[in-house]
Amino acid sequence: MAKVLIIGAGGVGSVVAHKCAQNPDVFNEIVLASRTKSKCDDIAKAIGKDNIVTDSVDADSVPQLVELFKKHQPDIVINVALPYQDLTIMDACLECGVNYLDTANYEPLDEAKYQYSWQWAYKDRFEKAGLTAILGCGFDPGVSGVYTAYAAKHYFSEMEHLDIVDCNAGNHGKAFATNFNPEINIREITQRGKYYENGEWKETDPLSVHQPLTYPNIGPRESYLMYHEELESLVKNYPTLKRARFWMTFGQEYLTHLRVIQNIGMASIEPINYNGMEIVPIQFLKAVLPNPKELGENYTGETSIGCRISGKGKDGKPMTYYVYNNCSHHAAYEETGMQAVSYTTGVPAMIGAMMFLKGLWKRPGVWNVEEFDPDPFMEQLNIHGLPWHEIINGDLEV
Repeated sequence: MAKVLIIGAGGVGSVVAHKCAQNPDVFNEIVLASRTKSKCDDIAKAIGKDNIVTDSVDADSVPQLVELFKKHQPDIVINVALPYQDLTIMDACLECGVNYLDTANYEPLDEAKYQYSWQWAYKDRFEKAGLTAILGCGFDPGVSGVYTAYAAKHYFSEMEHLDIVDCNAGNHGKAFATNFNPEINIREITQRGKYYENGEWKETDPLSVHQPLTYPNIGPRESYLMYHEELESLVKNYPTLKRARFWMTFGQEYLTHLRVIQNIGMASIEPINYNGMEIVPIQFLKAVLPNPKELGENYTGETSIGCRISGKGKDGKPMTYYVYNNCSHHAAYEETGMQAVSYTTGVPAMIGAMMFLKGLWKRPGVWNVEEFDPDPFMEQLNIHGLPWHEIINGDLEV
């Protein structure tokens, strides 16, 4: 029995709150906080349980966060706010003696830069405080790391090649929309690609490397090489990897809109002066695009996310392994009111907090998910709506 504090009332925050409320034996008290309290109130009303309270906080402010933590005294904070706010929340956790979990690594507001160094630098402070910080516990990053750890534990003596593949074969019926915060989504997609090979990081022009990959129950989809943050921790924790890459699917209409947005400067994170006011183009764009929270009702199709791994099996012989989940947008909406992209991020965050509260992932310091035992987490994925499937010695296509 424990109290959890969820910071963030977007689509992912809503899913986390719904899933925590479904498990009162673990999360008997839930606090949901955001800059806009009314958003939290709407989520609490939709869930309809009496063990949820709401509050407001500016997660850019350590003093406000400290005040919130002291008021509610949670056992763990689930941070599903903006990635710019990771460090302020971690600072407040240290000041108040609260454990921490997030779904995305810190990135500075003024630069689209994705690396764990800022958060890994907190390791000694969390360890000395006797607190646990679990980083990147969504789906990718998150389940992708747990899948990799599971493969290493049960199938491989040496993993050599890792390809994380992420397909959204859904249709929300909009001309253009992003499945999570547009500002974060577009920053991520328009950065230069990067992958790991033979001990070196190699860069590519944005979305310049692509190939069709076949996804279970979906079929072939053009898949684009991108950089994704979990690659950094996975190659560090699994040094036998000779190559590690991340692929994501995009439709041509999406890419055409994205190209226009870039060409007219609306993807820029540099402030401009307009009528005496300073505005950031991508933040203005976020304000006019559809709210990702409102896409779920008419969303059809499904996502398919997994890890394709090759190397030497436990018997020393070459083998391939593909572990994946397919998630229906409609089923996710029916359960939580959100589409599958929010669902696949929110469910693992709840499970990660559950792992901590049960003492299974409780270890002072700052950790990525693959550094814990994957087995109990994998078991809970099957129970809480993200069942996984395996293909052994199939054609990985990569």
